[in-house]
Amino acid sequence: MSKLVHGETIVLSPLIRRITAPNPGIMTGPGTNTYLVGKGEWAVIDPGPALPQHVAAIVQAAADAHATIRWILCTHTHMDHSPAAKALREATDALVIGMPAATPQSQDPDFAPDQCWQEGDYINSDDFVLTAVHTPGHASNHLCFYLEQERILFTGDHIMEGSTVVIAPPDGDMKDYLESLEKLKALDLHLLAPAHGNLMEHPQGIIEGLIQHRLMRECKVLEGMQKTGPADLDTLTPVVYDDVPDYLHPIARYSLLAHLGKLLKDGRVCEDNGAWRRT
Repeated sequence: MSKLVHGETIVLSPLIRRITAPNPGIMTGPGTNTYLVGKGEWAVIDPGPALPQHVAAIVQAAADAHATIRWILCTHTHMDHSPAAKALREATDALVIGMPAATPQSQDPDFAPDQCWQEGDYINSDDFVLTAVHTPGHASNHLCFYLEQERILFTGDHIMEGSTVVIAPPDGDMKDYLESLEKLKALDLHLLAPAHGNLMEHPQGIIEGLIQHRLMRECKVLEGMQKTGPADLDTLTPVVYDDVPDYLHPIARYSLLAHLGKLLKDGRVCEDNGAWRRT
């Protein structure tokens, strides 16, 4: 398994290199992975945060490989994924590609794609085909990118190594997230390339495991509400996430709200002045 070292260009395959941005943290893990796809012409996936040293590392990697950066693809517009697109475009004149955000919450305000992609849009270069898969859930404008030649899916924040993804309403939606995971099961996958963490083997098992984990948590939400009766988020969070350290409860609270939103759509819970109860 390759190491995640900030600023270093790591060759993962004949078509893929990776540079990890120096932005580690509780939400970003070891940092945001920027993937460089191609041979003579490159697609940059998730240029990352607007850090000059990270942009410089991407440009230098292309120079060292005698490659041209043609495309800059953003899985979504959270602040650790797309802000560097602006500076990288200025440095390379590459096309910025992505989907604009539906809501302004926690989004990159400067994101201005040259091409607004939807499900099924693709790059067909001499060396690779890279296709967009719309995967709302973590963000309404989230795209994964499928590299046909190596059966690798660049998952952005839809799937991470070693942790579950935070689903934060209103832009995040648990029902959409689970449906997006189900969609991915139809792809012929060999590896997952997350924006946070290492390459992941056994994709189908990972995807099914994530679905089952979320459904298990949903059951805990309903069981917790049975214990508490009508309750607000602050009351429900430590009950539903009793297996999660207390310091992570403020983050878990977002996903709890997303679970409740899904259950509300399913007609299994209702809410009155901030108090949630089973129907």
